[in-house]
Amino acid sequence: MRKTSYILAFFAVAATLTLNILSVQRPDWLVVKNPDIFHTKDVVSIGLNQLCELSVIDWPGPNGSTISYTNYSCRRFPMRDADGCDKENKAFCMIWSTAGYFGELGIGFAIVSCLAILFGVTTRSRRRRIWKSASVLVALHVLSQMISFAVVTHLYRTEMYPTFDRARPGLAYVLNVVSWVLGLLVTAGVVTTGMSAARGHAWAAGNRAYRPIRG
Repeated sequence: MRKTSYILAFFAVAATLTLNILSVQRPDWLVVKNPDIFHTKDVVSIGLNQLCELSVIDWPGPNGSTISYTNYSCRRFPMRDADGCDKENKAFCMIWSTAGYFGELGIGFAIVSCLAILFGVTTRSRRRRIWKSASVLVALHVLSQMISFAVVTHLYRTEMYPTFDRARPGLAYVLNVVSWVLGLLVTAGVVTTGMSAARGHAWAAGNRAYRPIRG
């Protein structure tokens, strides 16, 4: 493969890695807006590893004004006591934690993919071979993200957690989808370019394309 192809692949994988990190770290895979009660607006954001709650209290003030009080707090999610992980929600907690595990595993595969691409671009002989390893690592990165997506989607659709009937997908959920869709395109691009270079196509292998000797 040409150096240009590896450089493009590196930045594409780096982009999916960035999206993957954001989706894992953000606490808004699912967002629950609770009904307003006694001038209080309560929004709960649930991420792979944490739960954040935003409460806004609006009280009527003098001369028609409004006095607002805002409280924002986060905690680990799921927790044994707060989320019933040792009782009625035990299965949910185990499955949800699996989604977080695969999200972080995807980050690891993406980092190794970037390192493999940087290592492979150093010499011409490595560029002929490393695309196979790079494509496998990117594919594992994508697969890990898709598993996280599938797990969260299943738990959300089946309403396995008490508040999921009022939940809606948040920004982290969208970032995850964009990341693995982009990763699928990157994987297909690396495989296509690598196979074309191995067959001697100049657009993929460059001006010094390898062509097998025909006997």
